[in-house]
Amino acid sequence: MLNETLRKRLAKDRPVTSITLRIPVDVVESLKAIAPRRGFNGYQTLLKAYVSEGLRRDEEAYAPGQVERLADALKRRGVPEKILDEALRDIA
Repeated sequence: MLNETLRKRLAKDRPVTSITLRIPVDVVESLKAIAPRRGFNGYQTLLKAYVSEGLRRDEEAYAPGQVERLADALKRRGVPEKILDEALRDIA
């Protein structure tokens, strides 16, 4: 089942806003060169895709409770609590 955040992201009529972003000229040129090779009509669409990919990755990594759910799942599969505690301290 889709969670509410994902459901909102898939909506075609969601509101948008314009932003100003200063990007070095050479980066824009690279985006323009890569966009058609990745199947995008323009560099701005490619840029939005990059932002979306990074955002999804970070949202997954930093989702509330994600680490705790993983630790619980590992405990259920027999990973010793001492090892989990050490690993959790490493990422804190």
